[in-house]
Amino acid sequence: MSENITEMMTRIGQAARKAAQELGYAPAEQRAQAMTAAANAIRAGKDRIAAANARDMEYGRDKGLSSAMLDRLMLDDARIESIAAALDAVAAQDDPVGATIKEWDMPSGLHIRRVRTPLGVIGVIYESRPNVTADAGALCLKAGNAVILRGGSESFHSSGAIHECLVEGLRAVGLPEAAIQLVPTRDRAAVGAMLTMTDHIDVIVPRGGKGLVGRVQAEARVPVFAHLEGICHIYVDSAADMDKARRVVLNAKTRRPGICGAAECVLVDRTLFERAGAPFIEDLVKAGVEVRADGSLQQIDGTVPASADDFGREFLDMIIAVKIVDGVDGAIEHIRAYGSQHTDAILTEDDATAARFFERLDSAILMRNASTQFADGGEFGMGAEIGIATGKMHARGPVGAEQLTSFKYLVEGDGTIRS
Repeated sequence: MSENITEMMTRIGQAARKAAQELGYAPAEQRAQAMTAAANAIRAGKDRIAAANARDMEYGRDKGLSSAMLDRLMLDDARIESIAAALDAVAAQDDPVGATIKEWDMPSGLHIRRVRTPLGVIGVIYESRPNVTADAGALCLKAGNAVILRGGSESFHSSGAIHECLVEGLRAVGLPEAAIQLVPTRDRAAVGAMLTMTDHIDVIVPRGGKGLVGRVQAEARVPVFAHLEGICHIYVDSAADMDKARRVVLNAKTRRPGICGAAECVLVDRTLFERAGAPFIEDLVKAGVEVRADGSLQQIDGTVPASADDFGREFLDMIIAVKIVDGVDGAIEHIRAYGSQHTDAILTEDDATAARFFERLDSAILMRNASTQFADGGEFGMGAEIGIATGKMHARGPVGAEQLTSFKYLVEGDGTIRS
């Protein structure tokens, strides 16, 4: 079986490389039209997608997925429409391929331009969320790349139905169908094969939990844009506006607890708690969140004692850890020790405190007085995202079409020679 998987992945890789060569010079309008056609196919095929998703939901329930993970997996009419709308949004964006980043003239007579160019073939390995199939396919296509998609076993049928719509879009405008390929098996050997396909894949983007990302980083011979855990913190400062804090903390945890931008830990300034309590934590308890409290926060009715393992943990569920800290420096120290450099927020009306938080932390996304649930490429105006890169090389934060390009230098002279 592993030998068959290797042969299958080689064929997929070869087809992707060939398609990437064609996409590198395909007109921007043609690629945009493919996305629009795919969006229309998704709308027309929503019943088929919903039926496929129902099979995945049944599989997920049988597998014992948590309610939050099932929510990540579930597609209803509104979510299917949002997938189509994201494709339309990406199609409408400025095309990054060939865009001039910078140009200048040299005393030698040379005119030099640095322009954006596709990366080539991108491998995307992801879990649970079937919308990633469309987002990743569209963003890679927008940036002139071919893509090999390996979705999670839970979303196998949903991803397949969405992928069919993407292929329909490619076919409608005459682009190679191999530009967007979905690995047609749940066999984990396909992941292992992708990680070593240096001849066929230029970069791997893993999007999932710590186990998946850790495996990719440990085994990959292909360069990786790491989308690590979303251990997102909110620090509620002594100068926080309490009404804002109550709205933001509740939204950051409960809007969709199973996404990577969900808050997993609330840090409370000691002087704030002694002066005004922590009604935002009481709100979480009332909303049905299991609040694992450290120290004096255990005084709050409905909380349960936290263990050491509850800090630095991505729950992806209606569970959150809370802790008292000594001011912004205490919050910074905790986040440096337990964070994943994904998204961290401060709630404060003090400009100097906010500036210190922004300056001294190095998370990919830092927020002030806003819910961590905004850690999303769509909310950043990118139409969609392929993931939130938590590393520091090449791409960081929401990875949109522009981040899926590299650059090359175009140099022009007029019979120019070097003395």
